[in-house]
Amino acid sequence: MNRLLLAAYPEPYRSRHGEELLACLAEAYPGRSWPPPREVAALACAGVQARARAVVDDTVRPWWLDGIHLAALALAALALVPYLQDVCHWALHIDPGQHAIAFHFSGWYPWAGGPTRIRLLPYGLLPLGCLIALLRGRPWIALPAAAAMIWAGATSHGRTLFGDEGKAGLGYYGLGTPITAHDLALSGTLCTACAVLTACRPSRLRRRSYRWLVPVVLAMYVAGGLHIISVSPTFQRGLFALEVAALIAAWVATASTGDYRWLIPVAAVAFIRTQAIVIQPQGFMQSLPNLVVLVLLIAPLPVLAITAQRRQGQALAQ
Repeated sequence: MNRLLLAAYPEPYRSRHGEELLACLAEAYPGRSWPPPREVAALACAGVQARARAVVDDTVRPWWLDGIHLAALALAALALVPYLQDVCHWALHIDPGQHAIAFHFSGWYPWAGGPTRIRLLPYGLLPLGCLIALLRGRPWIALPAAAAMIWAGATSHGRTLFGDEGKAGLGYYGLGTPITAHDLALSGTLCTACAVLTACRPSRLRRRSYRWLVPVVLAMYVAGGLHIISVSPTFQRGLFALEVAALIAAWVATASTGDYRWLIPVAAVAFIRTQAIVIQPQGFMQSLPNLVVLVLLIAPLPVLAITAQRRQGQALAQ
């Protein structure tokens, strides 16, 4: 199990120091397959710092381009979140019946039975395709998928390929912010980011391994198998824990490098959620008071900016 901790470190570090680190853990904690929680947190933090320094040391791409790429990845994942269950059912040829998000009939898959004559596809396939293309550094493939998200959200009242029922339910995007496909701010911002990445020499973008899709597949399996939809308390708590972990990782990376690139995805997600609460306050799910949520959404931005500035000041002083 100790080898799982090595996944937090970049590949060059693992190849040079991986066996040495495993030997130290085995000597410090003999007979244990997993170190104490404090040691796990320290190793994970050191791994994030090592990855962050490796990213900053790579001068192939400017920091703002990498930041926009990270923002596009975050927005694509954000758009996929409410439809994890639907995409899992589609992939496994399962007729969701009454478990799909606000579906009025069961005949929405090409293989599903039902009274309707229409055979539709789950809306979640669009952000999933966008996410996979961005992971592989191919924004020209993600761009039409993001544009299709705008089209599907703008024409959701007609008989489109993705139907209207698949986008009628509230999507939980952390801290109780309801965003559906009808809200074009998310898809529009994602499409803009993909267009910028496509125009700025996509060959310079970072290509990530397909292994980054493992947690996405796991989340789909859990949501589909247990019928956990995005408005359930279990889903909300799990997503909130992931978001807190992502913010902590962004702060650790910023504090160790003084780089501003991690501020861009945090700002993009905060902007999408904030406008959703401000524009549609009646749809807010009241998991926390509105003012508290707005403060929690905006607070990480100055914290990351101040942290980066202080780290750069320390580097200049040294």
